[in-house]
Amino acid sequence: MPIFSVTQEDYTITAAVTVIGKDLLIVVTGGSDPHIGDVTTLTRETPLQTIKYPSHDGRFHKDNFVGERIARVVQPVLPGSCTITAGIHINQITKAQIAASAPMGESLGRQIVAWLRTHPVVAPVPEYYGDDEQPE
Repeated sequence: MPIFSVTQEDYTITAAVTVIGKDLLIVVTGGSDPHIGDVTTLTRETPLQTIKYPSHDGRFHKDNFVGERIARVVQPVLPGSCTITAGIHINQITKAQIAASAPMGESLGRQIVAWLRTHPVVAPVPEYYGDDEQPE
């Protein structure tokens, strides 16, 4: 499982990529309290869909700010479906750290694209019954 990282403004965000068949699971974490704040799903042909989870204070997490940037960068090269979980928390985050998160997400996306280009996903093609066939 490749793990990519980027550090700016005194914090690091990592993206761990798991290949499942021809699909990708990308787990994005960082800061002092990693978690799952939201989930973004997509394929090369379908638009991004994000579900945000409530945080401890009832507001919704904003980690999709990074996860969706990664998604937009990797989308053109996806071999199958892609699920991205994102959860980054920096205690007393600064405006500079917030501003850095967008380019950090894009950098992680570019690192994943470069890895996919040098490590093409190879998976067997699933077999299905035809319309006139049934399991025995």
